[in-house]
Amino acid sequence: MSEPLPDDFESAIWLPFELDGPSDRVALVRFDEAAYLAAPFLDQRALGPAPEVRIHEWSDIAAAISPKWRRDAQYIFHIGHVGSTLISRLLGEIDNVLALREPLLLRAVAEQLGRWDDRNARVDAANALLSRTFRPGQRAIVKATSFVSEIAADLLPEGSRALLLALSPRSYIETILAGENSVSALPQATPGRAERLGRCIPEAASLLPASGDDPAMQAALGWACEASALEAAAARIGEDRVLRMDFDAFLEAPAQSLSDVADFYGLALAPERSRAIVSGPLMRRYSKALEFPYSPQLRHDLLAEAGRCHREDIERSLSWLAEVGAQAPAVAVALQNWQERS
Repeated sequence: MSEPLPDDFESAIWLPFELDGPSDRVALVRFDEAAYLAAPFLDQRALGPAPEVRIHEWSDIAAAISPKWRRDAQYIFHIGHVGSTLISRLLGEIDNVLALREPLLLRAVAEQLGRWDDRNARVDAANALLSRTFRPGQRAIVKATSFVSEIAADLLPEGSRALLLALSPRSYIETILAGENSVSALPQATPGRAERLGRCIPEAASLLPASGDDPAMQAALGWACEASALEAAAARIGEDRVLRMDFDAFLEAPAQSLSDVADFYGLALAPERSRAIVSGPLMRRYSKALEFPYSPQLRHDLLAEAGRCHREDIERSLSWLAEVGAQAPAVAVALQNWQERS
């Protein structure tokens, strides 16, 4: 007989940390509000030295979810490396917001949704689990992993809204080339992105770059894949329920931009509180690891240096993107909506 679920399972204090596909079991981990606030990502990096973990069958968890449970989580979908962690942290400073950053449960749902016969029930259960909070007046805002955008329209609960975060192609490619870690991650990410792009946009399959080890071209391919997935999601969700935000534009006016996002989500945020949040330490630290200083000015300088050092490679990759956009309408829409601002 399975161990009974915790008495306080309806609270966010029990995070559905990880869903194991082969066994269809879920690891529940006890997280208090401080743990949610501190964690850059809700993965292994967020676990303390001795986490309280309980393993349960997915069927038992699904059976315990009442139709009366809330299903009102708001979402952030993005293309990666575009400030989504920072914006999630800033939103988490607003009263009655519970910010969840890249829960592993969503990764599992995105990766396995097409293989489940009960996909609608799985999505409903995931939303119920991620909508749980610590008190009735609180509301969850979930930052998904970038590739989860492919199921964004299936995932977004009725009545909820989604912030879509990206950069112009040039700024995105410069961002990737400016970071040693982001460049080193490209070889692993590129094959999957190429497969997704070719599967979702057949016109692009014949235009995939021949050079598989060119970081600028790999970054351009990543932009085409992720940005077109965002736009496909927006088309299905409806323009009235999405807000596009360019991270460069956010940094130009962070207080106003944060207020705009709060208004979009229906959150109460006074102008002076917005200014206080963006004047705090979060804007001066690296959001994925707060122990490291990282400011908008430092980011600007690093991107400018990457633009100078890789100018020819960047221009070649942008030309390739324009060629893809000329033949693939889905990429053309993404280029139009996220075009470089003068």
